[in-house]
Amino acid sequence: MSANPAISTIRHDWRTEEVQALFALPFNDLIFRAQSIHREHFDPNEIQISSLLSIKTGSCSEDCAYCPQSARYDADLQPEALMPVDDVLKAARRAKDEGASRFCMGAAWRQPKDKDVARVVEMIQGVKALGMETCVTLGMLTDTQTATLKEAGLDYYNHNLDTSEDYYSEIITTRSYQDRLDTLARVRDAGINVCCGGIVGMGESEQDRAKLLIELANLPKHPESVPINMLVQVEGTPLNGTEKLDPIVFIRTIAVARILMPTSRVRLSAGRNAMSDEMQALCFLAGANSIFYGEKLLTTDNPMTNQDLALFERLGVRSGGSCHVQ
Repeated sequence: MSANPAISTIRHDWRTEEVQALFALPFNDLIFRAQSIHREHFDPNEIQISSLLSIKTGSCSEDCAYCPQSARYDADLQPEALMPVDDVLKAARRAKDEGASRFCMGAAWRQPKDKDVARVVEMIQGVKALGMETCVTLGMLTDTQTATLKEAGLDYYNHNLDTSEDYYSEIITTRSYQDRLDTLARVRDAGINVCCGGIVGMGESEQDRAKLLIELANLPKHPESVPINMLVQVEGTPLNGTEKLDPIVFIRTIAVARILMPTSRVRLSAGRNAMSDEMQALCFLAGANSIFYGEKLLTTDNPMTNQDLALFERLGVRSGGSCHVQ
């Protein structure tokens, strides 16, 4: 670790004991270290805004224990086919008008068919024509599909690791951890920016949280965007009823992510609807500098846009997307 907390080093060789030591720091020391590193690379009063739309909902063959879109669970979710392109672009225009700079499109597939990717390409091109960054999450990809998305001009591909490799089998059995790493490598090698993070509050240990962040930080290149999700418990899914995570532990996770990946966008993602304004403010102080905007996050509730704008005004922060160092 750097002796001076205001000096960060881009590393890909983090060890478990080092990261556990960060988690164990006194809270004030951890936040100071994370905020100091954050200021090296970003405007501390600027938050990047993304908007997320479910373009194909439900009927997924995977068994992710947190997800109401799995066909295996009775989560009272109405499946919906792939949206028409015009409807997606209408939603993107609305998101742009409300201040979003990136439009993310999620489809509940284990792996898309080539004909589905062709439809998504139309969406990507249409969103880019609006002057927005594009991101999609479609599941696993073939080399050909990845190349097609790159040619379409896709800016970001989201594919989360979800949790540590050790805990992974407790959450998902229909796709291996290596499958996820292979997809990330395929996207990264194609020159598409990687959006990859995980979910905390699923009953994992602190060591699992440390190992998830290590897995992300020790990739050949840090993900350009790192969404940190807090589990949203949905009735009918196996994780409903899981003991809720201490908010301070969540904030510590944000801070450690910032320290390990100094130039990545760290995003507050799922779970914000259950966070107080004070908790979100501490997350921003800990190094989070991106949020998802809008009343829905795929299928779960998210704070209303006017709530976010009011919080931004109270904190004196603004929307934007600049990074001091790439």
